[in-house]
Amino acid sequence: MNHLPKVAVVILNWNGAGLLQQFLPSVLASTYPNIEVYVADNNSSDNSVALLNEQFKQVKIVQNRVNFGFAGGYNEALAHITADYYVLLNSDVEVTPNWIEPVIDLMETNAHIAACQPKILNYHQKTHFEYAGAAGGWLDVLGYAFCRGRFFNVCEPDNGQYNNTSEVFWASGCALFIKAHLYHAFGGFDQHFFAHMEEIDLCWRLKRAGYRVMVCPKSVVYHIGGGSLHKSNPRKTFLNYHNNLVMLYKNCTAAKLLWLLPVRTCLDWVSGLKLLAEGNKPDAMAILKAQWYFFSGIAKWQQNRRHTGKIVQKNRLAGLKVPNLQGLYSKSIIVQHFLLGKNAFSQLNMPDS
Repeated sequence: MNHLPKVAVVILNWNGAGLLQQFLPSVLASTYPNIEVYVADNNSSDNSVALLNEQFKQVKIVQNRVNFGFAGGYNEALAHITADYYVLLNSDVEVTPNWIEPVIDLMETNAHIAACQPKILNYHQKTHFEYAGAAGGWLDVLGYAFCRGRFFNVCEPDNGQYNNTSEVFWASGCALFIKAHLYHAFGGFDQHFFAHMEEIDLCWRLKRAGYRVMVCPKSVVYHIGGGSLHKSNPRKTFLNYHNNLVMLYKNCTAAKLLWLLPVRTCLDWVSGLKLLAEGNKPDAMAILKAQWYFFSGIAKWQQNRRHTGKIVQKNRLAGLKVPNLQGLYSKSIIVQHFLLGKNAFSQLNMPDS
C-alpha cells in the first residue's frame, strides 16, 4: 500500500485496570505504523484512568460520563475518534506484533469489505479456538450463532483447518475491524443491546446492504473471554436470549418471522426447562424474563425494525437485488449437533470449511 490508512485501536474499559496493565503492552508493540491506541473508559470506579496517565502516556483516553455498556460505550467514544479504520478490541485480548497489517491489506483490496476479524484463540489454551469468534461467525436458519471452530460450547483445537481467508456472516466484537465511515453510516451498535450480539446485529445490517464480512486468519489474537460477564451469570443469559430475539425481529423478513418467532419461543422454553431440571433456576428465570421483555416491548422493536430498514435502504450498494447471505447456514445446528452428533464446522461439509 502506498498510503497507510489510519487505524484507531479502541479498547473499551470498565474497572479493568488489571487487564489494561496486562494486555496493553502487546497492543502498544503492534508494528503497524499509522496507529493510535485509545482506551474508552466507561466511568470506571477503579484506578484505570490513573494507571493510564501514569504508565501508558502514549494511550489516548476517551472518558464516558456513565457506564453505557458495550454497545453504547463504543458509540459514545467513537463519536470523538477520527480514523479510516476502527479496531474494537476487548481489554482481555493479547495481540501479536503484526496482527493489524494482514487485515488492513485484505480490507483495502475491496471497497465492499466492511468488517473483518482475526483468528481468535484461547489465551489459556493457545492450541484451541476461543468461544467469542474463533475463525469467523455464522448464523443458522433459526438464528443461532456459531463459528468456524466453535459449536455451542465445544471449541475445536486449531490444526490449521480454518486458515483460509473466508467470508463469514459476522465478525467477533472482541477484535472487530470495521471501516469507520460505515460504522457511522449504519448507526453503529444498537444501544438497546447493552452487551452481547450487537456485533452480529451490525454485521447483519451491513450484509443486508450488500457488504462483505471477512475473517483473516493470517492475523492471530488470544482472548481470555468472560471479562465483563462470566458465562454463568444470569444477566449474560438474559442478554443473550433477549438480544437474539430483538436481532431476529429487526433483520428477518416478515414472512420468516411468522414461523421463526413461534419456533424460537418453543425452543427457548425447552432450554429453560432443561436448565430448571438441572437445578439452574436463575438461568431458567433469565430466559423467561428475556422473553417477557422482548414480547412486552414489541412496539419498540417494530419502530426499531422500521428505522433499521431505512438505514439499510439508504446505504445499499448500487445494483444490489438481494441481501448478501454468505455465512447464513440453511439448516439447524441444533439438529446437526444434538441429533446428528456433529461437533465441528468442518463436519457440515460446506465449501469453505
